[in-house]
Amino acid sequence: MLNIEISSWLLFCLLPLFLLFLISFIFTFRSSKESSSEQLPRSYPVIGSYLSVLANKDRLIQWTSDIVRSSPNLTFTLRRPLGYCQVYTANPATVQHILKSHFSVYEKGDIFRATLSDFLGDGIFNADGDKWKFQRQMSSHEFNTKSLRKYVETVVDTELSQRLIPILAAAAADKTVLDFQDILQRFAFDNICKIAFGYDPQYLLPSLPVAEFAVAFENATRISSDRFSSPFPLIWKIKRALNIGAEKKLSSAVRHVREFAQEIVKEKKQELKENSELESGDLLSRFLSSGHSDETFVTDIVISFILAGRDTTSAALTWFFWLVYSHPEVEKGILREIREKSESPLYDEVKDMTYTHASLCETMRLYPPVPSDTKEAAKDDVLPDGTVVRKGTRVTYHPYAMGRVEAEWGSDWGSFRPERWLERDAQSPGKWKFVAKDSYHYPVFQAGPRICLGKEFAFLQMQRVVAGVLRQFRVVPATQEGGAEPVFISYLTTKMKGGFPVRILERVIN
Repeated sequence: MLNIEISSWLLFCLLPLFLLFLISFIFTFRSSKESSSEQLPRSYPVIGSYLSVLANKDRLIQWTSDIVRSSPNLTFTLRRPLGYCQVYTANPATVQHILKSHFSVYEKGDIFRATLSDFLGDGIFNADGDKWKFQRQMSSHEFNTKSLRKYVETVVDTELSQRLIPILAAAAADKTVLDFQDILQRFAFDNICKIAFGYDPQYLLPSLPVAEFAVAFENATRISSDRFSSPFPLIWKIKRALNIGAEKKLSSAVRHVREFAQEIVKEKKQELKENSELESGDLLSRFLSSGHSDETFVTDIVISFILAGRDTTSAALTWFFWLVYSHPEVEKGILREIREKSESPLYDEVKDMTYTHASLCETMRLYPPVPSDTKEAAKDDVLPDGTVVRKGTRVTYHPYAMGRVEAEWGSDWGSFRPERWLERDAQSPGKWKFVAKDSYHYPVFQAGPRICLGKEFAFLQMQRVVAGVLRQFRVVPATQEGGAEPVFISYLTTKMKGGFPVRILERVIN
């Protein structure tokens, strides 16, 4: 009886909104369908441009990219329901404005934190102010040159040689199909847990154990991300309060994720209690030894680092292997470089792989692991192009769109061409020299004070995987022999819809 009363009350509250949507839909369906994806979306009273958002809900990144690239100054304002606005930009000057020169004005903000708080809590990706500064300062010690060398020569290479390569060899011998996206996520997850927490989850074992945590993490990421698409935040908040629909699934997924993270924290606390020498051994030990023993806060930190270490590098590598297969001339260049470095020490081998590095940068230009990122204005401001931003307005910079701006990348921006990152080294004829892009033109790793601390480690890890895998194997897409382009989707990070099924073939050395 109580459930019936609640449902009736909810229907009564939302009925006016549903009627408004229905009337608007009847009168605007035809025009919204006929309008070009490159035109500014139509806006209506109360609901703003929600009909256009709804029509493009499965390709929001591509849709907003088309609009922002065709807009004056590479910036446009999307009208949200109830009068809220969201500014999208692919303008490097504006990106520098919000990420550096006016950094104090543009925070994660209340909307972002509230939307992701159940999942990420006060972790570094969801924090502002002193909580962010503390986590940033503590994390910075983990990514010095000495640590990077240790990670590559121990953790990454051990995971590569003892787990990833044997699994690929077995798949090649048995002619089985692997979901390479899943394999790379398992690889990255084991790595980040070992490096940051001193814990080995053993997800990349030959048996490929059912990863219940990984499923829960994926669901938590997807549903939390879907909250941003809700026309009215009140809708998902009511569902959360009533524990129904997607919010019920999110609650279950988050509970599973937090229990996993809490167990890691408890085990580390016990280790520190029994052995004080572990205090500087890994990132989690450093946080716990700093005096922050609040288990909830430290759990938030663990979850954020899993998100950073598991999803971003695996996403970049997934798209990389597909692009390399589709461009045999690039694969030949990478193989040539791998064979030239084969006698070098492992750390130096990957550190100096210029062409491979360029290929990874080119991959992330086309398929950035985080295709858009949003800040919230803490006070009124004016962007460099004159766009007025009111306090509380969300401003989104768009790496996916920025990698497709013709004025920046040329008329061949749609081509996968690592050479655009290279020039011939005048001091070493025949050698390539890497030419980096300004981080405000290429904000794949963010920029300014919040620039990714793990950027160098991410490249070293990815280059080591590329060298280890391509030296021995060919990675061949199993669907239509790679002829069909995978479907790009994005939650908090980029994914291939349905995974990346591949066949592994032993490489024949000519």
